Amino acid sequence: MAASPDPKALTIPTRRYVAGEPMVWLTAMGLTLSLTLVFFLLCVVVWNGLGVFWPSRVVEFSVDQGGKREVFLGIEIKRQLKRAPGKAGVNEIQIFTGNKENYNGQAFQYFDVSSITTRTPEGVMLVERMERGHAIGQPVELRIKGEAPLKADDAKFDSRLAQLISEVGHRREEIKSFEKGVIGRGAQEMKELEDEKRAMAATKRLDPARIKQIDEKIAELNKDFTDNLDPKRKALRAQQDDHQLVLKIASGEEKVISLGVVIDTVYPNKLSVIGQFGRFLRNAFLFVWEDPREANTEGGIFPAIVGTFVMTILMSVAVVPFGVLAAIYLREYAKQGLFVRIVRISVNNLAGVPSIVFGVFGLGFFVYIVGGSIDSFFYPGRPDPVFGTGAVLWASLTLALMTVPVVIVATEESIASVPRGMREGSLACGASKWQTIQRIVLPASIPGILTGLILAMARGAGEVAPLMLVGVVKLAPALPVGGDFPFLHLDYKFMHLGFHIYDVGFQSPDSEAAKPMVFATTLVLILLVLALNLSAIMIRERLRRKYATGAF
Repeated sequence: MAASPDPKALTIPTRRYVAGEPMVWLTAMGLTLSLTLVFFLLCVVVWNGLGVFWPSRVVEFSVDQGGKREVFLGIEIKRQLKRAPGKAGVNEIQIFTGNKENYNGQAFQYFDVSSITTRTPEGVMLVERMERGHAIGQPVELRIKGEAPLKADDAKFDSRLAQLISEVGHRREEIKSFEKGVIGRGAQEMKELEDEKRAMAATKRLDPARIKQIDEKIAELNKDFTDNLDPKRKALRAQQDDHQLVLKIASGEEKVISLGVVIDTVYPNKLSVIGQFGRFLRNAFLFVWEDPREANTEGGIFPAIVGTFVMTILMSVAVVPFGVLAAIYLREYAKQGLFVRIVRISVNNLAGVPSIVFGVFGLGFFVYIVGGSIDSFFYPGRPDPVFGTGAVLWASLTLALMTVPVVIVATEESIASVPRGMREGSLACGASKWQTIQRIVLPASIPGILTGLILAMARGAGEVAPLMLVGVVKLAPALPVGGDFPFLHLDYKFMHLGFHIYDVGFQSPDSEAAKPMVFATTLVLILLVLALNLSAIMIRERLRRKYATGAF
């Protein structure tokens, strides 16, 4: 009878942990830390960005200035500890006082907390203006042309003020539409006629009859502007100063404000919670819809939103065809060897090149060479460049060149994941290689192609450095899309949310006033990129379900 095996010899040594488990915990901790940092970053941006639009109460601050009491009306912004070498820290309060013209161009004041006393007056008015920022004070009277002054304690004061502000607001839009529409079209027509004359002189193809027609048309346009358009514009602008609002500021001085520069007025200390929420929604809407004012520190960011959106769409339209064609050739047609491997390595390395390098290339190649050639051929004799300067077209192509490696890599991986049996089945049915790629491979690869597009949009929409060289500006005179033919103006300069953040945060003459705009604009940029990405993701998921047999 065989001896039974020794139990000790069959004992399997136990481990203190499963192989690889520490790395699992380490990667999980890394993921948790990354998500936590992203979450807190978004919380900071959302809190500071949305806080800009919430109306704050105006407080009266009585400040002891060396034995003399001075009174300020303002909004408390923050409290901080002020430190000085060799001295104990002092709690300091930052106050937004507005009324820049009364405080040497400064809208913010700083005081020691220990030297102030506060109270909250009821009837303080906050006036939003087109220029010089906000004004804060007690309303005294409303001076209306052709009528007796209307005192602030009159029951009709607020309704009459709102009516007049609405009237000047509509007139302001009428002036803007008249100047950019009627006068702008006349100026553009005159410029085109002058350019035609210069082109004839540059090409030495002079046509005396045509030159005479041009001169007569220019004289007609000048006469129409002098006799009709300019007097009408001046009359409309003069009407903006017909009425004035008188405020009594904290120092006791009466301040006269033309209603032509007033956008809106509000009594912040009288607002209920519902009223505050209504003002919050209004402020957020106007921030997205209006044009910027006061060196981009006030107003809205609508031109920057449009510029970012148009540039991102143009970049996507340019990058996808080139990226997909390059990936198809590398995967389906090129002979796999050393040269193709070198090309793939080079494409991957392009993704790591600093973005400013692409900006320099875009400036040297697209702007100077391509744009200059277009100008010399189509716009000879024109004094100012058309395509030979920064434009939304060159910015889009530059970013497309920068993000094309992402699309190539994602498309190659997607094409490689298409099952071989699908290809062989198509070829067995008599389809050519191109028909197989067109009808079988590409439809099954579209989800992967859109993945590359999503990554390209996410990178391109937030780039700033290359755009500074190829077309972005601080304030664009016109949008790249509009109602004038050809509706999409590829030669226009444009505003961009990323550059707007940089400009407001670091190039603004009033850095304190610009801080809220930085967070609010950052929040809008995040939401815009998120909206573009979600749109592409939804399309990708629909196509993924349609071609569910694919393996990607």
